[in-house]
Amino acid sequence: MMRQYEITDLGMLHHFLGLGVLQTDTCIFLHQKKFAKTLLDKFGLKDCKSVATPLAVNEKLSKMDGSDLADETLYRQMVGSLLYLTATGLDIMFAASLLARFMHNPTKKHMGTAKRVLRYIQGTMNYGLAYEKGKGAVLIGYCDSDWSGSEDDMRSTSGYAFN
Repeated sequence: MMRQYEITDLGMLHHFLGLGVLQTDTCIFLHQKKFAKTLLDKFGLKDCKSVATPLAVNEKLSKMDGSDLADETLYRQMVGSLLYLTATGLDIMFAASLLARFMHNPTKKHMGTAKRVLRYIQGTMNYGLAYEKGKGAVLIGYCDSDWSGSEDDMRSTSGYAFN
């Protein structure tokens, strides 16, 4: 191919669009550790204490929760970054999607919840997706839902993920 087209072989792939790629003879591992570290530094949580779960138990968020309005631009940057982290961090998908509902007029409570998700990221930076060579393909599906979980319009939320 190099004879016909003007290309250069740069060797093994290490980074691509913010994704880290570790390749061995038996496995390919995708992660976003560098991006996660950059986020924590950007939002002032570089040395924060990590938490075990992305959301507090039975966390209910609503449009008007009685707290003051937060910086909308900062909140949008935070939530957009969390949504990008879901490429390899499926464990934050629900939390990032929940926070994305409040992009317009976020409150201090919404901002605090977004910072909690970032604190969760602090403890899970080494997580990622591993694709092992020779392992049989097994499709695993997960689904979950809540009944009228939205405080604002009483709508239910459902979601699924396939691995």
